[in-house]
Amino acid sequence: MGKLFGTDGVRGIANKDLTPELAFKIGRAGAFVLSKGRKGSIVVGRDTRKSGDMLEAALVAGICSVGLDVISVGIVPTPAVAYLTRKHNALSGVVISASHNPVEYNGIKFFNEKGYKLNDDIEEEIEEIILENKEIDYRALGEKVGTKIVVEDGVDEYIDHLRQTINVDFNGLKIAIDCGNGAVSEAAPKLLKRLNAEVVVINDEPNGININVNCGSTNPKMAQDLVVETNADIGLSFDGDADRLIAVDEKGNIIDGDHILAICGSQLNKKGKLEHNTVVGTVMTNMGLDAYLNENNMNIVKTKVGDRYVIEEMLNNGYVLGGEQSGHIIFLEHNTTGDGLLTALQLISVIVETDKKASELNSIMTTFPQVLINAKVKNELKNSYKEDNIIKSEIEKIEKMFHGEGRVVIRPSGTEPLVRVMIEGKDEEKIYKVAKELAELIEERLGNKIAVTN
Repeated sequence: MGKLFGTDGVRGIANKDLTPELAFKIGRAGAFVLSKGRKGSIVVGRDTRKSGDMLEAALVAGICSVGLDVISVGIVPTPAVAYLTRKHNALSGVVISASHNPVEYNGIKFFNEKGYKLNDDIEEEIEEIILENKEIDYRALGEKVGTKIVVEDGVDEYIDHLRQTINVDFNGLKIAIDCGNGAVSEAAPKLLKRLNAEVVVINDEPNGININVNCGSTNPKMAQDLVVETNADIGLSFDGDADRLIAVDEKGNIIDGDHILAICGSQLNKKGKLEHNTVVGTVMTNMGLDAYLNENNMNIVKTKVGDRYVIEEMLNNGYVLGGEQSGHIIFLEHNTTGDGLLTALQLISVIVETDKKASELNSIMTTFPQVLINAKVKNELKNSYKEDNIIKSEIEKIEKMFHGEGRVVIRPSGTEPLVRVMIEGKDEEKIYKVAKELAELIEERLGNKIAVTN
């Protein structure tokens, strides 16, 4: 169906696309489907957006109307809701957040009782009730109406859990943090100080409208500058809901998700904890990670883009570490979703355990240059490149040209009339030329004129 739930819950401009009326319906339908007639509770948390109060009130009303209680944990990171859902034996968890998006957006995302994102079938069941205006034939009355229970120490419960995932402290380290004025603004400084680190913090004063504004993981330059200015040992930059992390070494260089997988995967492997000697990435994972893992007797398995597909692969095959270049990293031993603060702890622990600088660890993997060019096509034809013999022949020719030292990834956009052409290889000038020519061919065969991004 796909008209309400996207790849990461329901999102839209708050009070326009995502209205209180819709939030009420989502709460009511979600609670009805997920409870399956059982009594119990749903954990609800949110990020720092001003619209969070409005949407939470409506969502909670919907949940309580079908007789479930709400455990309101306030402003906490998304992965905290996944953890607290399990800790409180709740039927589900709900996060009100639009992650890295601008403040005018907001979203509603569910976790199941085990702390995993809902599968498509359950989302479609909830969606069908809402979009087809199906009447839920139950309204709790009298003493059966649900109640809202406010939990004041949700952040502390979460960081207590994270503290137990490592057995070192960070005494002697200076850590620079950009909280993005988001959900981690309390949790990150508090936890790192408890671990005896010297902490320098920026963008930790959310006011409801400054979340992600020129800061956080999508704008890591602030963290890079802060590291250099304060002579910090490492920098941490979080997005609005803190489910991902971009780190910075002491020289001001980015440590992206692929490098974090290389660093943490190596350490887990040395400890005998990297199950099946395998890391899970996506089709957009840099070939440099493939090369590094292969050279060090480790493997990589790749999925479609999206952390839900990474987690699905991990669960199906018993893997413990996976993630994306964007900084969504899953340590499945410790949490059931991407967790930026957990990732920070695991990464800094490697610095402590190996007694190496962040830049030395960052250099173990060499990133291959990547070029991305968007080919504008007719929307109805954006999947047709798979059947066009001329395009297929050109892709095969390029793949042979690189002889395993480069690759071509073609992805139609989910929302725009675009085909994304990504080419990776060792020679940036060469791959740009080849990517541009391939994009032009796709446009010639399927659509309009070219738009280029690097």
